[in-house]
Amino acid sequence: MSIPARKIMMSKGRLEAFSDGVIAVVITIMVLELKVPHGNDWSVLQPLIQKFISYAMSFLYVGIYWNNHHHLLKACREVNAAIMWFNLLLLFFISLIPFVTAWLGESNYSAHPAALYSIVLLLSALAYYLLQSAIVRQHDSDSRLLSALGRDYKGKLSPLTYIAALILSLAGFPVIATVLNAVVAMIWLLPDRRIEKALRECTANKVPQ
Repeated sequence: MSIPARKIMMSKGRLEAFSDGVIAVVITIMVLELKVPHGNDWSVLQPLIQKFISYAMSFLYVGIYWNNHHHLLKACREVNAAIMWFNLLLLFFISLIPFVTAWLGESNYSAHPAALYSIVLLLSALAYYLLQSAIVRQHDSDSRLLSALGRDYKGKLSPLTYIAALILSLAGFPVIATVLNAVVAMIWLLPDRRIEKALRECTANKVPQ
């Protein structure tokens, strides 16, 4: 007697645990770029200032993605192939942040490293949007999740700002471009709790998501 085939799906917990592990490694790699200086006074830290600033900004970016990724997965009903691949795509671009961070710090914010930094941030934002879209497609058009996302002004503004930063970098204004990228990080500093709030209301009112 044959046993009927069962559809095997990855759990949300496993996907989130895997993502957390990758993000933890990314942060570890970034901090390793801060080499211990030779010397015993404050002056030996001066050459590390540029590297520390770029590290702090990148740490903030990775932390923002980790935080919002956690809230976004709460709205995921089941992990399908599209969500798995878009999640991997997001992690791939996030994993490039240590490299562009190191180059940006080593170059003292030169044009091409600043441009590549903006490109990686732009691709990370687009990958996050694809992941969010794949999760949203699991819900009805009149769901509370879509209402919670609303017009998503921050999500639309961020890629435009990264593109502007990229253009400014190539035009010879890498410092201004870096400031623009930092402004986006400040905008996203508070996690997007709209999804979590909508799901909590659905649970309390016992209505479909």
